[in-house]
Amino acid sequence: MATFLYRIGRWAFRRRRLVGGLWLGALVLAVAAAALAPAGEEEDLSMPGTESQQAFDLLDERFPESNSQGAEARLVFRAPDGQRMTAQRNRAAVEDTLGSVDGGGQVASASDPYETGAVSEDGTIAYSTVTYTADAVDLTGPTKSALESAADRARDAGLTVEIGGSALDSEEEPGGTTEIVGVAVAAVVLVLALGSLVAAGLSLLTAVVGVAIAFGLVSALAAPLGLTSTVAILALMLGLAVGIDYALFITSRFRDERARGSDPEEAAGRAVGTAGSAVVFAGATVFIALVGLGVVGIPELTKMGLGGAGAVALAVLVALTLVPALFGFFGRRVLSRAVRRADGPGSERVHRVAPAAGRPGIGTRWARFVLRRPGAVLLTAVLGLGAVAVPALSLELGLPGDESKSVETTERRAYDLLSEGFGPGFNGPLTVVVDTSEATDARAATDLVVRTVRGVDGVASVGDPVLSRTKDTAVLTAVPRTAPNSGETKDLVQAIRDTVSGVEADTGATVLVTGTTALNIDISEAMSDALLPYLAVVIGLAVLLLMVVFRSLLVPVKAALGFLLSVGAAFGVLVAVFQWGWAADLLGIEQTGPVMSLMPILIIGIVFGLAMDYEVFLLTRMREAYVHGASPGDAIVSGFRHSGRVVAAAAIIMISVFGGFVGMSSPTVQTMGVGLAAAVAFDAFVVRMAIAPAVLALLGHRAWWLPRILNRVLPNVDIEGEALSGHAPAATTGPGAAVPHLPVGRR
Repeated sequence: MATFLYRIGRWAFRRRRLVGGLWLGALVLAVAAAALAPAGEEEDLSMPGTESQQAFDLLDERFPESNSQGAEARLVFRAPDGQRMTAQRNRAAVEDTLGSVDGGGQVASASDPYETGAVSEDGTIAYSTVTYTADAVDLTGPTKSALESAADRARDAGLTVEIGGSALDSEEEPGGTTEIVGVAVAAVVLVLALGSLVAAGLSLLTAVVGVAIAFGLVSALAAPLGLTSTVAILALMLGLAVGIDYALFITSRFRDERARGSDPEEAAGRAVGTAGSAVVFAGATVFIALVGLGVVGIPELTKMGLGGAGAVALAVLVALTLVPALFGFFGRRVLSRAVRRADGPGSERVHRVAPAAGRPGIGTRWARFVLRRPGAVLLTAVLGLGAVAVPALSLELGLPGDESKSVETTERRAYDLLSEGFGPGFNGPLTVVVDTSEATDARAATDLVVRTVRGVDGVASVGDPVLSRTKDTAVLTAVPRTAPNSGETKDLVQAIRDTVSGVEADTGATVLVTGTTALNIDISEAMSDALLPYLAVVIGLAVLLLMVVFRSLLVPVKAALGFLLSVGAAFGVLVAVFQWGWAADLLGIEQTGPVMSLMPILIIGIVFGLAMDYEVFLLTRMREAYVHGASPGDAIVSGFRHSGRVVAAAAIIMISVFGGFVGMSSPTVQTMGVGLAAAVAFDAFVVRMAIAPAVLALLGHRAWWLPRILNRVLPNVDIEGEALSGHAPAATTGPGAAVPHLPVGRR
């Protein structure tokens, strides 16, 4: 592989105008496709094969008229203190409000709370449901303005009015202040790490090109493939983070090769052949982990995984081709200012950098410290991560709704008003679907289900059954006494399902329980069942991949175990921040509650791939030194001397990019930002830079041992670039002479 990538690097350097033109054309096409494509719709979560999803599918089949309904808004009214909503003046204000909601011609209906009985028992709160002919993303500006203006009319009349429902939903748009701050921090770190504005700008430019193409493609395919804004944001988040890192590693290696005496084209080839090999395998682990999310069976999670995997694949291609092409465009300006000043203005001379005299760098000093005390470092790091992971034992999962939004939003205030007026369970009703197509007596079966559900402890009320046109399906709405995300409500769902099983046996009817709470339970159970198979597949494939890369049995196993420590600590942070509220104000998280059900497996998938990134980049230099004759301890020091600073910079960049998304209003994106930033911090600075060298120091030569049978079976991908020793650098004489490769040592 090293030879193949070496040729790609040299070709891209020579054909830089062609490569740059092709990527520019791809960027223009992706942006144009995104601009011309219709907007995608925000789809609800689905979980094929579960009882709740079967109920939704049955409703779509038996109640086709419900499929034509669009967005929905709920106007919640509260009477002034000491008054009731039934007062004549307040009734007139409500009627006036409902008469003015249709300003864009998209309103299908607006229910009258006095006719539907949507008034609280004490008469202080009422609500009206407004349905539209279009989905939320297709509602026009005049339509939304009319809804807000109608609410203002009621407020002017003295009523308290809040708006909830899907009509206010909007796609999350990236580009906020915190994302800009994250990118700015990444730029500063790049400048400090590389010592060159041009080199830093090159890494940012290539990352932006790759992520812009990925974001454009996701946006263009949103409508035909049903991709949501969360898929696009995840692709942006991952593409930007890994794109900067991959460009940084190849740029750093290019500068090393130039310092060793290679001419620019040769240095570009060697950088892509060596660091590029690490990029390919690091990207492959991320790709495998993200694509593996499809085994869970949640369509939205599968789309998120594929979107992120596509962004990572693009980042790898950009790093292997556009980065070396830009080396040709920028020339010596990619080198640090100190090197350019030493060579003189306009000079293309290269020289071998002599080892720096005096105090060694921080990476070397840290590696030697770990080598002196490997047991103490290992014990401290493991116990520290274990302590951070303790809150994860209290992890609660749920689906975020209006209750998770800030109290500053009208949706959250509408949620609170409805809970106050109609009970905490009103915002999370359960839907009981009765399929009587096989029942001996459809009416008797439906009545028995109604009586049975009403008799279940914890049910506040059960509405009258609504029949389908063919009279073979009935729908009941059961309101719990407790809040949607409470443990009591989850127990209630299971109690109803257990109770109605007897009705099914007696009548021949099929009874299904669905709704947001039921779907949440089913999704949580399904993900719990899929977690171990997912981990087995992803970790198994990644361990095999790392075994091929490092020609070692214990190094990949150590990498997988270290990942479990870092992801456990990340879950501990999520619980502490999102459930317990620790540092929530500091991070701008205004409402605490259960962690979104999708987060554990999503973060596991993403973090595993990213964790292997740092494993590959750091240990590649250690492996390279070891196979060229260095002792295990010297190989560790060599790895930190060459890659420690770059890996640390790459981790800070990735933390900054992920942390920049915490400021977005979407709970899903906020949770991903906090979880991924914490996981990368733990994995890069604790697992890879403390636990990994400590374990390698304790194992010694055994760390790089591979059974003979595996040594014969596994392909040799030559990630160390041994095959490149036959490609002599152009600069071979004088002070610019290249450093010859050492003979290959032990295998």
